[in-house]
Amino acid sequence: MFTGLVEAVGTVTAIAEHGAQSQLTIATPGWGGDLEFGESIAVNGVCLTVAKHSGDEWVADVMRVTLETTSIGALEVGARVNLERALRADARLGGHIMQGHVDGTAELVAKDSQPDWTDLTFRIAPEYARYVVRKGSIALNGVSLTVAELVDDQVTVSLIPTTLAETNLGELPVGAVINVEVDVVGKYVERMLGERATGGTAQ
Repeated sequence: MFTGLVEAVGTVTAIAEHGAQSQLTIATPGWGGDLEFGESIAVNGVCLTVAKHSGDEWVADVMRVTLETTSIGALEVGARVNLERALRADARLGGHIMQGHVDGTAELVAKDSQPDWTDLTFRIAPEYARYVVRKGSIALNGVSLTVAELVDDQVTVSLIPTTLAETNLGELPVGAVINVEVDVVGKYVERMLGERATGGTAQ
């Protein structure tokens, strides 16, 4: 699992198509020198597996369903991506519990830059918006953020200078599409309440 505290921003250096999957090569100078084959890395919030590792570059295999249901499929060479290694059992939980299982994508519809912060407003699908609450947690491109405002299907988050400097969110133009993972706790609560209401197993 992950916590949404981005450790580094890498750069996509190559994209290779292999039938029903692609391979992403990501450069991470000065970070991840001890990456191991098979370990999990969240790339813009999507849990991917290290397939190869050499020096400052590593390769991840991406299945077709991931390419079609997340923003990973729209990445181009030169794109900057947020990176986080899986949480160690003895580490602090500084963000919130994330699985790296992206629920869908969201579109940036407004950007308001102030001297000390930037407000970003995203439009998300109604089926995911129901799990979002004001002052609750949401993961956007793998970054754990607090919901500042929620109006229907539009979610606003406020980014402090550290987040703007240490992730790729500050670089997003209006119209950009990013990955969203809603709080998994809300989904479990909904399922349990559904089972209680029906007296059976919720689907």
